[in-house]
Amino acid sequence: MTQDALLSLVAEYDGGVLVTLKRDGRPQLSNVNHAYYPDERIIRVSLTDDRAKTRNLRRDPRASYHVTSDDRWAYTVVEGTAELTPVARDAHDDTVEELVRLYRDVQGEHPDWDDYRAAMVRDRRLVLRLHVERAYGIPRAR
Repeated sequence: MTQDALLSLVAEYDGGVLVTLKRDGRPQLSNVNHAYYPDERIIRVSLTDDRAKTRNLRRDPRASYHVTSDDRWAYTVVEGTAELTPVARDAHDDTVEELVRLYRDVQGEHPDWDDYRAAMVRDRRLVLRLHVERAYGIPRAR
């Protein structure tokens, strides 16, 4: 079983479960959308500044990410270290530009990019870059 076979599931699907660690060490799970960038071995997720998962990652950057096939027989868990961008402060700052790229890669084109950019600042959005260090699971049978 190769890492590439496992990571192909992460590339195929755009949703999964982000696992961060609470202060007491228990896992905190969040369903999120993602885009996987295999050339960089990074999973990107849009986060909001005031959520538990963001606070957890600031305190402890270790995270896991779980993706499963529709039939749930194949799955991949990625373990990695989180890198967080600054919070969006201007509609054209680097964080918003990265959020636009992420949106396009997950959803396609937005009907009103000016509205989207303003919402990213208003919602205090940022990007999680989860650097893939290890993957395990059961790859899809070919």
